[in-house]
Amino acid sequence: MPAAGPKSTRETKQKIRILLADDHRAFREGLSRILGEEEGLEIVAVAGDGEEAVKLASELQPDVAIVDVAMPRLSGIEAISHVKARSPGTAIIVLSAYDYESYVLPSMEAGASAYLLKTVGVSEIARAVRAVQDGQTVLGPTASRRLLSRIAGAGGRVLPRGGSEHLYQREMEVLRLGAAGLSNREIAAKLVIGERTVQTHFRNILRKLGVNSRTEAVLRGLREGWIMLDDLP
Repeated sequence: MPAAGPKSTRETKQKIRILLADDHRAFREGLSRILGEEEGLEIVAVAGDGEEAVKLASELQPDVAIVDVAMPRLSGIEAISHVKARSPGTAIIVLSAYDYESYVLPSMEAGASAYLLKTVGVSEIARAVRAVQDGQTVLGPTASRRLLSRIAGAGGRVLPRGGSEHLYQREMEVLRLGAAGLSNREIAAKLVIGERTVQTHFRNILRKLGVNSRTEAVLRGLREGWIMLDDLP
């Protein structure tokens, strides 16, 4: 296949490249067609099961993967872990018919950046795609309640705020602002630093905490008491 010319390359880079994985053919084909009509979005592949999703993600390195939780051959949660391992730059959105606590937290811990129910509109999915591509975390209301309830425990409390010997003060500031839902650009403006500096801070945070995504870093911060529930949007 001949290499794409400069114009074609620029046009491709301008669009967010999406992999869609769902075992219901009618649903994935319908969503693929409609979502592909959204400005700035491009569906580069669709998958009917978890194994196919991992294979395609490894080959294509999409910007965003939208996956269902309940899929054959490899569950969505298992697929998330494999995708993040083989394509670390891919942000993952879980789009599920279920909001069970046993699905939400494991999905986020596996590396998902968003958890939405299939009852949301296409415009909301498109907004979530753009948000996770910008480094944000997106949770539907029910998923958010279940996640925070699980982290906070039955009493609705987390450990008192404390420091971390792992992170510098500026890294803690960046992590807390990220937990509040700010994008890299917004964090940069608030701290009066460059956007690339914010990206560097997040890379260092993930490395120090031994996690693969901003969401996992926020979960760790909640458990350790570095971030409070009031810090979250």
